[in-house]
Order: sequence, then C-alpha cells, then structure tokens
Amino acid sequence: MLLLLTEMIFMRTSMLAFGLAASTLIALPATAQERSFNFALRGGVSAAPSYPGADDFTAGPDFGFTFGALKWGGVDMGNGVRAIPDNGFALRGAFKYIGSRDVADNPELAGMGDIDAAVELGLGLIYRETNWQVFGEVRQGFGGHHGVTGALGGDLIFRPSDRLTILAGPRINMGNTEYAQTYFGVTPAQSGTSAFAPFAADGGVLGAGVTVEAIYALDDRWALEGAVAYERLQNSAADSPITATGSEDQWTVRFGVSRVFDWRF
Repeated sequence: MLLLLTEMIFMRTSMLAFGLAASTLIALPATAQERSFNFALRGGVSAAPSYPGADDFTAGPDFGFTFGALKWGGVDMGNGVRAIPDNGFALRGAFKYIGSRDVADNPELAGMGDIDAAVELGLGLIYRETNWQVFGEVRQGFGGHHGVTGALGGDLIFRPSDRLTILAGPRINMGNTEYAQTYFGVTPAQSGTSAFAPFAADGGVLGAGVTVEAIYALDDRWALEGAVAYERLQNSAADSPITATGSEDQWTVRFGVSRVFDWRF
C-alpha cells in the first residue's frame, strides 16, 4: 500500500512538473527585444557499476547539462552558470545517462537479455540559500527504459575561493514500477532461461546515499568538475535476485570538463 501511494504521488509530481514547463513555454512571447540562453555542457569519463545492482565497475562517458539563465521577452530567469544563484525557488533541467546492460560483458546475467543505454530528461524544482540548497526532480526515460525516475536531495555549499565550489549532501532516488522492473525485475520467461527466480519489482524509493561534488573554474568559460557518489539500494532494488549476485552498495566517480555557452537568438 505504501509503495502504491508513493508511486501515485511520484507520477502526479511528474505531471505537474511537465505541465509547469509547458505552460511557461506557451506563455513566452513570439517576439522579444532580447533573447539569450546561458548554459554549460560537461563531458568526461566516469567509473560506475556495470549495471544497477552490479558489484563491478565499468568506465564510460560522462555527460552533463547545467542551466544558467534565460531571457525571453518578459521572462528573466537565472544569473548565469558562473554567478552565485539568487536565493529562493527556481526551476532547473534534470539529466541522467545510464549505460547499456550487456549479457556478453556480464555472464552472470545469461538469459536475461540486453538493455540498451538510456537517457533521462526532466525538470527539477530547487530552493537555494547562499550556503545550502534543497531540490527535487522528475525525469522521463528514453532508450533502454521508458519509466519515470526522480530524486530528492540537499547540499551544503562551500566556497573556499572565488574559483572553487564544493557541494555535499544526501540523495534519495526513486523510480516507478516500469523502471524498477526493467533493471531489477525477473519475468517468468527470463527466469526460465536464466539462473534467477521470478521477481516482480515495485516502484518507490529505490536508493539513498550521499554525493560530494567539486567545481573549479579555470576562467569565465571553462571549468573542471568531479564528483563521488555513494548509494545504498533500497526496497525492490535491494531485494532483487539480480542485486543478490552483485551488491547493494553502489559507487560512482566522475571527472570532466565543462564549458559555458551564451546562445542569443
């Protein structure tokens, strides 16, 4: 009952977030005196579990997007990527990349079938103060899964110098039943061709942990970024027979370079 209630709230939050975004875009004027979009793109490498629930690691690409500012007619949001954000509530984009799950690279999954790489896109609502922030976000999956995921979290923010920013805080990760079944479930057909017993994975809270992130600005455009994240799988993700052959402890390390862009249109 609790998992069902959690998933219902999760889905309604998703619909509300996407509705707010659509309403904002519809309300934008057709013509404007000043139009600009400030954002940053990050590219680099990461070491993460070979698949959700695995106990070994795979090196792969790391991608990221950071919203800075948008000016379009009467809309004026954000101060820019490198500026200290205004205190208060704000909308932001949400992005996550999940690598493919290949049986050829993970023989313990023989008979389970492959899962393509997935991209998750969505929106988040964040409340900021100078030295801390809290946020929630909802993402829709494309590619390897078509479920809905999201996160709740908060950070303490440290600025040891004008160039260095460090963020550290807890995370709670969620997914609906479609997402949970994709990565942690075992269908009767899969059970018949693999070493796993059938398992129906339910949506809800699937993990909790902490993330530490550092950003070092080289100049107004370029920055070095790195992060270490720890997650302990929960509920269906922890109970899955797939996780039983792997680990409930999930570590991710990433390092990359980001660049700020100012798009005027």
